[in-house]
Amino acid sequence: MDTEAQHTERDRSSRPEQEAVEGRSRFALVARITEWLPGGRISLTLLVCLVFLLILNAFVVQPFQIPSGSMEDGLRIGDRVLVNKLAYRFGAEPRRGDVVVFDGSGYFGNADYIKRVVGVGGDRVVCCDKEGRIEVNGRSVDESAFLYPGDSPSTVPFRVVVPDGTLFVLGDHRSDSSDSRDHLGSPGGGMIPVVDVIGRADWIVWPTAHWTRLNRPGAYARVPASASATAGGGHG
Repeated sequence: MDTEAQHTERDRSSRPEQEAVEGRSRFALVARITEWLPGGRISLTLLVCLVFLLILNAFVVQPFQIPSGSMEDGLRIGDRVLVNKLAYRFGAEPRRGDVVVFDGSGYFGNADYIKRVVGVGGDRVVCCDKEGRIEVNGRSVDESAFLYPGDSPSTVPFRVVVPDGTLFVLGDHRSDSSDSRDHLGSPGGGMIPVVDVIGRADWIVWPTAHWTRLNRPGAYARVPASASATAGGGHG
């Protein structure tokens, strides 16, 4: 007698029974939970959705409401943006031109802020060139595509070298923005540690009439890497 074949046949025939038992157990567990919860299946569905949203908010995307006019005209008071919290999680770093949300505690104030990255670690940022434009690593940046109408790039002259691991940030509405320029004499010199960046603002999602994707301006993409960044691999 081929006992091995018999064992194999019994094993195969038992699998559907085991799967059926496991399926009934899971169904029974769900049934017990729905009996225990007020509202039954509706409450359970809402609870699962809530947990999913909490996980999404904690690790993937987070809504952020624009609190001031410092990023006008592109971002208006009351607009809601989606912040991509994975943008800088896997080796990527903020780039010039990115709009980022960061924790300003100890630097700007005990709150979250949204600004545009103008300089990254190693950059030399100067205001202003002969035409009144901000200069990064020797290249003048044309900010007219997003700068608030009528604003100059800065009425405050400055010349800074951004330390590694930090960012120099400005609001698009320069005449109504408290940003790195206003904290040059404060601890940290107005620079924001990259580790305090919550994420990159990628979409305006409310109001629906203002729905749009926030793209990185080409003017910053053309800025050359700093000498230190070139030696170490560079920033995009």
